[in-house]
Amino acid sequence: MYANGQTVIQLMEQLAPKHYAVENDRIGLQLGTLQKDITKVLIALDVTDDVVEEAIRLGAELIIAHHAIIYRPLAKLDTSTPAGKLYEKLIKHDIAVYISHTNLDVAEGGINDWMADMLGIDGEKRAALEDVHTDKLNKLVVFVPQDHHEQVLQALWKAGAGEIGNYSCCSFNIEGTGTFVPGDGTDPFIGEQGKLARVPEMRIETIVPQSVQKRVVQAMLKAHPYEEVAYDLYPMDLKGRTFGLGRVGKLAEATTLGEFAERVKQVFDVPAVRIVGEQGQAVRKVAVLGGSGARYVRHALFAGADVLVTGDIDYHTAHDALAAGLAIVDAGHNIEKIMKPRVAEWLGQQLAERKYATVAVASDISTEVFRFV
Repeated sequence: MYANGQTVIQLMEQLAPKHYAVENDRIGLQLGTLQKDITKVLIALDVTDDVVEEAIRLGAELIIAHHAIIYRPLAKLDTSTPAGKLYEKLIKHDIAVYISHTNLDVAEGGINDWMADMLGIDGEKRAALEDVHTDKLNKLVVFVPQDHHEQVLQALWKAGAGEIGNYSCCSFNIEGTGTFVPGDGTDPFIGEQGKLARVPEMRIETIVPQSVQKRVVQAMLKAHPYEEVAYDLYPMDLKGRTFGLGRVGKLAEATTLGEFAERVKQVFDVPAVRIVGEQGQAVRKVAVLGGSGARYVRHALFAGADVLVTGDIDYHTAHDALAAGLAIVDAGHNIEKIMKPRVAEWLGQQLAERKYATVAVASDISTEVFRFV
């Protein structure tokens, strides 16, 4: 059985929820329909003509890409333009395009964490360069028959409920009596139609972050034995975890800027990098941000970083960073290509665990626009 396009995207959004995205970022479905079975998903950094040809060769019905193909509302669709020809080819071959951009950057276990891991930045004491989303917290209250109490409680915890700071599996449980009268057309797990039932039940209270609320509720409903589940969700004033762009943390050992630049070239498989600073200067605390990082120089300075690894640094920003004492390694925007095999592996695993025949494939096409001579 193949997964429906909506199912594929629901899985993708478990890795990179849409509400993590920076305001006004162009994410989500940009072209085509998800109302179809998907045999292959192509994971790409950019959607270029070569990538679309690759999707056609592979028989992929869906492309999940990092960079948008539509940046602003279209006034017209002129198929004589390069962009218009690209859209036309996608439509003619019934290939949908879904974008996961800053939400994939922000996500824990997303692009910026992958980059930090590859550079050897300490994972335990790692922080974001800029917070962009704070998880809202809700309190979930559900009433469960006593003999199914542990089953539902474990399902809630497994789905991500009950985390307060560094504590997990947090809940409050009260014994009580539930009453109900099953009406016509019901098939009650306990009781009989038309008769008042009094059932020993447990009231479970637990915390649910917004980022996993849908998954938690689905897990609760699946584990609960009742035909109609009685539960409530209450908004709370308490703030949950914060999620942000970029990462900053320390290397296991100090190195020099020159040695570190060589490490960047090696792990991201790029032929050259541009550096700002002296090659012999010490580097221990590293900030990293995929994509264009010019406006995050002050964030890296504020975090106490010795060097910022990013792309697309302009001349004047480089001067400002040098004057402020921040080294920079500009490895280019294309280093975000690391998302292709990692997203394909993660999504493929999720599909396989659910017994879908749909496969996720990383694009083999290099979309690096610059050539080094």
